[in-house]
Amino acid sequence: MWLGMMRFVPFVKKQPMVAVLRMQGMIATGGPGRLNDATLAPLIEKAFRRGKPAAVALLINSPGGSPAQSSLISRRIRRLAEEKRVPVLAFVEDVAASGGYYIASAADEIWADENSILGSIGVISAGFGFNKFINRYGIERRVYTAGESKSLLDPFQPEKADDVARLEELQEQIHAGFIRHVRDRRGARLAARDDLFTGEIWVGEQAREVGLIDGIGHLVPTMKERFGDKVRFSVYQQRRPLLGRFGMGLLHSALGEIEDRAGFARYGL
Repeated sequence: MWLGMMRFVPFVKKQPMVAVLRMQGMIATGGPGRLNDATLAPLIEKAFRRGKPAAVALLINSPGGSPAQSSLISRRIRRLAEEKRVPVLAFVEDVAASGGYYIASAADEIWADENSILGSIGVISAGFGFNKFINRYGIERRVYTAGESKSLLDPFQPEKADDVARLEELQEQIHAGFIRHVRDRRGARLAARDDLFTGEIWVGEQAREVGLIDGIGHLVPTMKERFGDKVRFSVYQQRRPLLGRFGMGLLHSALGEIEDRAGFARYGL
């Protein structure tokens, strides 16, 4: 009973607490289990504001996704870290690539397992072309637009050189922003390498050598080393709604799982 009353006794020093924010999956708007600013915002706010944490730990396992959502999540983390003056450490599990690494870079330090995959600092767009398919079956597609660029990269039309050039221009702008973010966050820790921002990936110790991470380490032992063996952990993570297990929620969940598997499969996971 005394142990249960300890928190109510004045002048009793509490053991340090680390808020752990788990981020698992693809970064995208909508859908159950997606990582995006709208769904993560309440968790991020709680992680920084509840219980005066000694640090916030980001537990990341993501192959990437939306550049905009990656930026929004990262900016929210940095804004709260500076407001609350709380250090942020990222711990990478299987992968923090592309947008996953963008978010990891929001931390003051990045730690990973010796088998973690990191990097892929680039931009990718993928799709399909169906114009030959619909022509073969005599399907006529009718599209009416106001503005010559409204049907950019229409998958039911032959690919146009101007459309591809425009897409590449957009990708270059996003890529430049990604590079700027990583350079701002990692600074002099980055190695001077030509391949650092080409979309290349590194594993464990290689990632440390090029400056993408600060070392090989895991959440619990690293936090115990910093804050003592009695450090407490408060975990925040997305929970799947009960109703999401049935009907259309089940279908969306299955589709989301397929998307996740495809994203992780790019890195052999």
